[in-house]
Amino acid sequence: MTVESDLRKAMASAQAALGNYSMFAESTQDQSAKQMFQEMAADLRRHINQIQSRLDYVTSNNMSSGSQTR
Repeated sequence: MTVESDLRKAMASAQAALGNYSMFAESTQDQSAKQMFQEMAADLRRHINQIQSRLDYVTSNNMSSGSQTR
């Protein structure tokens, strides 16, 4: 598996989790749970930004082969 492939899989997982947390935050009436899910979603947005930055770097520098350092 290549670095790029790993990053794309991580991105897909993080985006799916973000969608779930956002949906959970919207659907609950429990303010404590709503805040928790909103904070978790904010954390995932930061993770997604970090993954995207790394993915941009890897793809722009032709580092997608499995032999490159992650």
